[in-house]
Amino acid sequence: MFYEPDKNNHGLRFNPFKSICVPRPIAWVSSLSASGVPNLAPFSQFTNLSFDPPHILISARANTDTARNVNQTGEFVINMATLALKDAVNATSAVVEPDVDEAVLAGLEMLPSKLVKPKRVAASPVQMECHLHSSVIIPGRLPDHGHNLIIGRVIGVHIKDDVLTADGRIDIMKIQPLARMGYLDYTSVGEVFTMPPPDGPNAEKSRLGLEGRPAMAVTAAD
Repeated sequence: MFYEPDKNNHGLRFNPFKSICVPRPIAWVSSLSASGVPNLAPFSQFTNLSFDPPHILISARANTDTARNVNQTGEFVINMATLALKDAVNATSAVVEPDVDEAVLAGLEMLPSKLVKPKRVAASPVQMECHLHSSVIIPGRLPDHGHNLIIGRVIGVHIKDDVLTADGRIDIMKIQPLARMGYLDYTSVGEVFTMPPPDGPNAEKSRLGLEGRPAMAVTAAD
């Protein structure tokens, strides 16, 4: 089949677009309003942009509390969403008034961060403290349907010791990160396999990039 999104002429019962770029990791974002009100919300239009130094990207509706908080304060935390926390993640997606603390609504314990003011989800195995790098609005078809692309620089990373393997890797199968599919569907990591880059003169360089080793770490190792 073929369809043009501008015409929405796919002829299907459900719009297929959000089921194409899948699975999508979930950015469980904790932030504070300018007046200090906590907010916690999940966003599945999320990815890492670079690793040296690390930057992440979140796309949120421009009128959400999260977008407003991040743009006003310049700080936020990404908490890793997991299969075990799926009900809490879902609870924090509820549309509530700005003065409602979603962490309280979901019965979640929050811990102080080290470098930013927003707290982090205690039960989450990995949390990234971030400073706002830049913010861009993508216009929507309707005036209030624009999306805010938020680029953050990761300035601090918390990883629970019990999700690290003996050789120093994050144990993804133990964590079982939660991910969004399309429609009302979710998934989680159920299989991990290793596939090194093809052999050749640049194989080691490719390996370093895949592993995400910072240049300063490579220089120090040399």
